[in-house]
Amino acid sequence: MTVIVAGTFRVPPANLEAFRPHMLTMLAASRAEDGCIEYSYAEDVAEPGLIRVFEAWRDQAALDAHLAAPHIAQWRAAWPPHGAGDRALRAYDIAQDRQT
Repeated sequence: MTVIVAGTFRVPPANLEAFRPHMLTMLAASRAEDGCIEYSYAEDVAEPGLIRVFEAWRDQAALDAHLAAPHIAQWRAAWPPHGAGDRALRAYDIAQDRQT
């Protein structure tokens, strides 16, 4: 069963460029993980510093492995110095997907 993770976090707009390399590192490491179908961040056009998150994982085991991966600790350590926070993510179990 595919697991979708979607939500947001915030980075002060003044810190966004300095935080970008950490986001790129996280994207590359996560996308390379077994079971990662999609992993992306996007800055909201109307709200500078609001980062939208979308992840798709093959199953819960793949998501659990991701959350235990070494790069997660590095990612979390990068947040405080850059003022990142206000994380609001939800996981959704998807039984079936289809094109619309």
